[in-house]
This record gives sequence, C-alpha cells and structure tokens, in this order.
Amino acid sequence: MLTKLEVDGFKNLRKVKVYLGPFTCIAGANGVGKSNLFDAIAFLSALAQMPLMDAALAVRGGAVLHGDVRNLFHRVGDRVGDCMTFAVEMLIPEEGEDDLGQRATASMTFLRYELRLRFREDASVRAMGTLVIEHESLGHINKTDARQHLPFRHSKEWRDSVVSGRRTSPYISTEYDTVQALVSLHADSVGGKGGGRPSRVPAASLPRTMLSTVTNAAEHRTLVLARKEMASWTQLYLEPTALRAPDSLTAPRSIGPSGLHLPATLYRLAQAAERQRVGGAVDLYTRVANRLSELVENVRELAVDVDEKRQLLSIMMTDGHATSHAASALSDGTLRFLALTVMEADPHSASLLCLEEPENGIHPQRVPAVITLLGDLAVDVRHPVDSDNPLRQVIINTHSPSVVACVDEGALIAAREARVRDVGGADAYVTFHPLPGTWRSEAQPEVTPMPVGALLAYLDPMRALHEQTAVRGGRVGATLRVFEREEVQLALDLAPPEADA
Repeated sequence: MLTKLEVDGFKNLRKVKVYLGPFTCIAGANGVGKSNLFDAIAFLSALAQMPLMDAALAVRGGAVLHGDVRNLFHRVGDRVGDCMTFAVEMLIPEEGEDDLGQRATASMTFLRYELRLRFREDASVRAMGTLVIEHESLGHINKTDARQHLPFRHSKEWRDSVVSGRRTSPYISTEYDTVQALVSLHADSVGGKGGGRPSRVPAASLPRTMLSTVTNAAEHRTLVLARKEMASWTQLYLEPTALRAPDSLTAPRSIGPSGLHLPATLYRLAQAAERQRVGGAVDLYTRVANRLSELVENVRELAVDVDEKRQLLSIMMTDGHATSHAASALSDGTLRFLALTVMEADPHSASLLCLEEPENGIHPQRVPAVITLLGDLAVDVRHPVDSDNPLRQVIINTHSPSVVACVDEGALIAAREARVRDVGGADAYVTFHPLPGTWRSEAQPEVTPMPVGALLAYLDPMRALHEQTAVRGGRVGATLRVFEREEVQLALDLAPPEADA
C-alpha cells in the first residue's frame, strides 16, 4: 500500500507531495497533468522489475521521439531538466514468497524508498542518452512513528495489523566519497540489526535499481517483499476487446491490466470456493451477479461456461427473462464493472489499482454504484487486515461531476495547473489540493485547499455553461441547446439568457 508519494522533475510534477489513503480520487481538467501521477507510480513499479532504460521506455511518453527518455523529465520552454527524484512510503505484506517459492517474513513492514535519477548523454547507447542512479535508499519507519505517517482516519487495530517488525539499520543506502556515489545493499538478520558487511556498487555503473536485483529471500527477505509490492502496483485500462475474450483452460488465473483473463479468474475463484465447501461456487457466482445487478438491474444469474471440446472458458449472464448472454454481447461499461466486481471478490488481486475515468461507459445515475464498488475494493481501515479484508488500495482520476459528488470528502484531491515565469520560458506544472477541513488538509497545512469555486465548477457544470453562453450572446443559430430550454433553465434555477437581437 502506497501511503505517501513525493516526485520532483518527472514530466510536469514539480515538488509534488501527496498522502494516499485506501481510496483516492484525483479530479482535474483535461491535460492538467493528473495522469502523470499515475505515470510516476507506473515508472516506480517498472523500475522494481526492469533495467532503468526499459522501465523508462515502458512508461507513457517514454518512447516518443525514437525513445528519447528526456521526454520524461520536466521541461521549461526549450530547456529540459536532467534530474528526477522519487520518494515513497509504503506498507508491505509481512509474509510472502520470492521468485523461487521460498517463504519470506519481513523484518519491517513500513518502509521508505528514495531514488534519484539523472540523464546522461551517451552516443553509444540507444535513445541518445541513458539514465544513471545518483541515490537509492530503503529504510524503515518505526511502529512508534507510524501513526504520524498514516494521517488518514484508521483504527489502532488496523494499524497494528499492518505495521510490525524491528530494524536498526537501512536495507539500501548510498554513501559518497570524493570520486563517486556507492550504493550499499544490507542483508536482513534474525535480530533485526542488519546482516553484516554490505555489498557496495558504484551508483553510476548500475544498469537497474539495487532493489530490482534482489530475488533471494534467504538474505534479503524484506527487500524481496518490498520489490514484489512495488511490482504489483497496477494501472488498469480495461480494454473492451480483452474483457470480451474467452480464455483457454490453461490461461493465467488473474485479471491483467487490460482486463484479459476475466473468465479464467472468475472460474478460479469459483473452484476455490467449491473446494472450501460444497455449493461455494454457486454462492460465489451469486455474489458477483448480485453486485453486477447494482449496475444492470436485469441480471438473474452469472456463471463461467466450460467448453471441454474447444477447451474454452466463457462468462455467461442470464437476464430476468431467462435469456443467456455471452460476455461478448455485454456493453463496455457492464464489462468494466464486472471486472472490478471479480477483483473485489479476489483477495489476491493487485495491492494498488490505478484506474482512469471509471465513469466511462456508465450512465450518470449508475456512477454511485461504481464508486461504492471501488471503495469496497480498497481495504477497510476500521478493521484488521485478513483474508476478507486484504491490504488493497484504489486510486482513480476523473473530470466527472458525478464522480466528484459521490466520493468521500477526504478522498478527493483537486489537480490544478500552475504557471510561473522561469528561466527559459513559462513553467507549467500541476499542483494538488485537498478539500478544507479534511484529513489531507490537516496533514499538509502548507498546501492551499481546493477553492470553493473550483469545487462548484465540478458539481455544477450547467451554471458554467450558462454563464459562458450568456457572455457569447445566448442561443446558437435558430435552435436551442437542451440546457437552454425554458423548463430546464427554471428547474436548474438559471435565468434564461436573452435571445439574439
């Protein structure tokens, strides 16, 4: 679970610091840069798995202009920055496995990771240059300090279930001599005091982060779990073609970022439920169908059809008229909602889910059902973490008034564009603002809260459209737009704009 994110120098993120709770909604206009926060998270996730350049080129915008990774750095006019820094505070699972299936128990579960990267011109490599590490560190946050680092409302029982362990030394550190920076890797020990002499490597020679190199739980059990946590951070884009696709009987049993393997995942959950008790599969399908009926009222049954002859798994929905429909016949919005419903039923789905514009394909009156589902996907911080309350987090972005109106006030962050004159031209960057009086504003009193006028613009777009029309001279041509109809204007308590002379 990502509890705090700090970014500077990445795209239009300049000195950004945001606290993240179980559920976060980032609202902002098109093009303001709210998606860049998702890209920063995706970049960190990729860096935990890939070499530096591969991770950079995998991020949206990194492969533009023949793979020139300078597109990922902050730009002011024609001047491009050459340094980006990241810091995250995160909660990791206490138990897990490494890539070879060896069990791992973290010596600390609340960690802080820092990374500074710089662009270095190098004509001998692809992309007209490369990235080098200047600083990397991974330390711990003690249990006694955890409460002040977790400013969102939560119970002590929940905090005690996710913050554990003891440690007196860092897991990764960077030291500087007169010539170069050295990144050190420190092993775990049974007593929590560190694991003897560290392994030191010159930072500039590292082709990937030190964290991404750790695979052996025997020596680096906490680092292995930290790497797996960051690697699991997932940006969903739930593409309709993938959601409609059937699965082979041997397909992966977890939903991919595009929505691929939805039938196989649902089938795996049903089989697991049936192994626990007779009739468990039917109950699982019923629970998913009932949740889907909150969006589509005409849902009676849901199941996975197993075609042994063709070796295929397909999702089938039966409506109130006893008519069966294959997933390929369902609407885009219904399929997206179904995928989220299956993820909510799966305790092993990704620990952090980023989703852009969850309102896509959803009728405005059904948006509350989507927001409720996304909230239920996230961990309930009133109760301890267990198999029924997994440590899972959801971050969405939107520009929909329906979504903004539905989310909890403490979950909302407004993304706004700031412009200042700087050397080389006008500097445009994104700023993030909480609502006044919420836990976010208390955690960051130095940040200006979201102005009331900006909030009203989200919640009452008709008024803004009305004022814009009045300035431009009223109706367009000889016809009326829908909101210009007299009965609509009266119902919205708007004075009808004067007709053209």
